[in-house]
Amino acid sequence: MSIKSNIKELLAELSGSNAKLIAVSKTQPIEKIREAYAAGQRLFGENKAQEMIIKYQELAKDIDWHMIGHLQTNKVKYIAPFVSLIHSVDSEKLLEEIDKQGKKAGRLIPCLLQVHIALEETKFGFSSDEIVALLNAPALLNLKNIEIRGLMGMATFTENKETIREEFRLLKKLFDQLKEHKLPLNASMKELSMGMSSDYHIALEEGSTYVRIGTAIFGERNYSTH
Repeated sequence: MSIKSNIKELLAELSGSNAKLIAVSKTQPIEKIREAYAAGQRLFGENKAQEMIIKYQELAKDIDWHMIGHLQTNKVKYIAPFVSLIHSVDSEKLLEEIDKQGKKAGRLIPCLLQVHIALEETKFGFSSDEIVALLNAPALLNLKNIEIRGLMGMATFTENKETIREEFRLLKKLFDQLKEHKLPLNASMKELSMGMSSDYHIALEEGSTYVRIGTAIFGERNYSTH
């Protein structure tokens, strides 16, 4: 299957939902991204700031670049001028840094708050209670150069579909509850980013608005170094 036909197939699956497709291009060469771009794909996801900058500089400027990996505060300044959406905001400190760099870049930076829903301790994110506390904190209104657009979560890496479904369901429940709350002016619950190549079918069923897909578009990644 070609990259073009993989994208076509995925878009057909997504057509009955509100979800948008993010092609996860991390570790992929420029040529493969160009192939996906030629097939009409415009949303791409990276997990390293340095790699995103290189690709941003080399590729078409109508691409929406999404930061989907853990972002260190000292790397924010590199992507602040152009990043379309940061999915992985996992601390107040990071949110404050994004705001600071957004101000320097003269733009509003859209963000999602990452919620820790998985069983693995290695995954990043806020707890549900921390999310509620953050959204209720008066200090949040001082951040004029960020816009919180929703939540993101990563399910446990497991074959157990019920575990995955339960985790996505919990995230959707939190998302819906927050939607009913009076949120600060710089926050809304429009987007719910959940689901990757291995579990996006479940994520779609549970109400995801962004699926982050790499392998099902580009094939298995080549991790070997030559």
